[in-house]
Amino acid sequence: MDLKENNASIGKWISILHRYAQCYISKELKEYNIGSGQYPFLAVLLREDGISQEELSCRLHIDKGTTARAIKKLEIEEYIVRKVDEKDKRAYKIYITEKALKVKPALFEALKNWTDILATGFIQKEKEEVIEILEKMASNAALYMMNEHQ
Repeated sequence: MDLKENNASIGKWISILHRYAQCYISKELKEYNIGSGQYPFLAVLLREDGISQEELSCRLHIDKGTTARAIKKLEIEEYIVRKVDEKDKRAYKIYITEKALKVKPALFEALKNWTDILATGFIQKEKEEVIEILEKMASNAALYMMNEHQ
């Protein structure tokens, strides 16, 4: 396969899938006032309540500025609260609220449905292969970025 051909660009197709996902999730969560820029943060916090903003950035591989903006919007919408970390008074731990717990089923259902939409017509082996390939690509990207910043 010649990757110089426009349709053979891996990045192009990943970008298209990402944009479609953002549109889908935004539409599904519109009634909750959760946008495509906030839902990944809320999803992590619903699984790991009480982590720091820095840990959240690391888990999502998103820069601290973007994380701060997303956290601020979730705080304004009352999905999370920030509390000073008892061990490090300069840092904050982020906790979900009752409002976040109420939206949890809708959020995770939307994420599951999107995965089901993407995998329509796939057999189980193909689904597993796609996940394996994407994990390998993410690992390659992370390794490259790590080496680039040394």
